Amino acid sequence: MEEAERTNIDWRAAKATQRRYDRQALGYDLKDAPMELFARALRRQLWGRIDGGRVLEVGVGTGRNLPYHPPQGGVTAIDISPKLLAKAARKARKKGQPVELGLMDAQRLAFADGSFDSAATTFVFCSVPDPLVGLAEVRRVLKPGGRFLLLEHVRSKNRVLGWLMDRLNPIAVRLSGANINRDTVGNVAKAGFERVSVDSHMGGLVKLIEARKGV
Repeated sequence: MEEAERTNIDWRAAKATQRRYDRQALGYDLKDAPMELFARALRRQLWGRIDGGRVLEVGVGTGRNLPYHPPQGGVTAIDISPKLLAKAARKARKKGQPVELGLMDAQRLAFADGSFDSAATTFVFCSVPDPLVGLAEVRRVLKPGGRFLLLEHVRSKNRVLGWLMDRLNPIAVRLSGANINRDTVGNVAKAGFERVSVDSHMGGLVKLIEARKGV
């Protein structure tokens, strides 16, 4: 991606996202505990597809994926929230986890083109202010042929439920920072990824997406 394009970011929206997640940091894991009963198995499934090399985790949060990282290390994990990142750092130290952590916005990754063999993210692109910019950044830092794995909740294809999600989305964003009506599968394709495959869960509301950067 050209440098001129990469500077086209709404920094106020990015700062607002950071503040929202910093405010939630104290009780973040407790708030999402019910969902985690279901998500844990999908996190394990996603990370089971990572086949070594240098890996980027976008949106590490409090470190919920740390138990599923490759045991040999090689993972760089970033997040926009300093307070969530501090929680992840404490978990990593406690477990002796070999992970490199960094404070960073997914919309502007401080890595050279083609730095990573794989990238992974779980329930993050619902919150990135401009998902296409963030997805294009992930694509940029992947090597040609690199794999990108995402676990995301998305807008329902059901006409009534989708309409309701659209109506409730502004409230959801104000309360939690997460958009509940995004078409992340479509956005991955729009960002230029290829060979996009999708496994659907929870009646299609949660998607495990796998895509590749072209060679």
